[in-house]
Amino acid sequence: MSNWTEHLASHGARFHIDEATAVEDFGRTLTAADLAAGFVAPVTDLGLIAVSGEDAASFLHNQLTNDVEHLGSNEARLAGFCTPKGRLQATFLMWRSKADDSAGTIWLQLPRSIQAPLQKRLTMFVLRAKAKLRDATEEDSVVAVLGIGGAAGGAALRAFVPELPGAPYGKVEGGFGTVIRLADAFGAPRYLWLTSAETAQTAFTALRGELALGGNAAWRLAAIHAGVPQITGATQEQFVPQMINLELLGGVNFKKGCYPGQEIVARSQYLGKLKRRTSLASVDNAAVRAGDEVFSTADPDQPCGMVVNAAPNGLGGADVLVETKLGALQEDVRLGSAAGAALRFLPMPYALDALDI
Repeated sequence: MSNWTEHLASHGARFHIDEATAVEDFGRTLTAADLAAGFVAPVTDLGLIAVSGEDAASFLHNQLTNDVEHLGSNEARLAGFCTPKGRLQATFLMWRSKADDSAGTIWLQLPRSIQAPLQKRLTMFVLRAKAKLRDATEEDSVVAVLGIGGAAGGAALRAFVPELPGAPYGKVEGGFGTVIRLADAFGAPRYLWLTSAETAQTAFTALRGELALGGNAAWRLAAIHAGVPQITGATQEQFVPQMINLELLGGVNFKKGCYPGQEIVARSQYLGKLKRRTSLASVDNAAVRAGDEVFSTADPDQPCGMVVNAAPNGLGGADVLVETKLGALQEDVRLGSAAGAALRFLPMPYALDALDI
């Protein structure tokens, strides 16, 4: 364990690291109301790939759905990595460091459970490019990851980071580490803070005194309410980017050059036929998991969609991002079968265009 992990354990976290390096969460499950008021969540189930070298940006630009070559040092972006058939193998939060070399290292954050095979697969495409990928998850400057949000989150964080990003997907970097503002949830900013174990230990003690304390599940719940999906092992190769709203979140650039699956992604944008999107819902079943199928009672013999992400909501059930046919949003949709628990669709924080895909 790292010093940061040991510190969390001393504060009551229960840890169990399995073959996929998944880490058990803090005991308390937060509600949406807790998150809206203000929360801090140590995030221990995300990994980090660092890509360095003079060709790092051009290499990734040719592999991912978003523009990497013009990625600024004061911003972050979402991006996907697709199969040649346009199906997502992973989604990333990516950013560029400022000055550790002439080009800056590019960082890709994704679930730890799929990091190793994804890193290996990306490395296969490096070929003659001057780019090197490494597992940076436990590196000193980024070993501790805190998710902070809600109405009181920004003020609490300013005690340690004087100037916060002013808009979603802005980034600041300094002696305190790296802070990225993500898509808002509950009408308030969400921040991801990557820093050293020593800095995090000092800050964590103070932050947990001012904010509700959550963990990985709380951070996933906040992302779900922000409408930001993440591909996990259970949903790899299930969706083209538009099915999970990735282009609505700025994660697809249709003007950049080719990348694996680009032709199909572009065709889905302009020439597709099936209307599908990802929506926010709540269900009275805390056991729901990513990859679970959902069924409309209007057509009970075949699934109308799939759960993309799920997190317990502290009320005995779970909140989910679920990909479905748009027509199903007006129907009675159930989890697992037409006789399963009913999904209650909730307003999304952004508009869902009726795109033919």
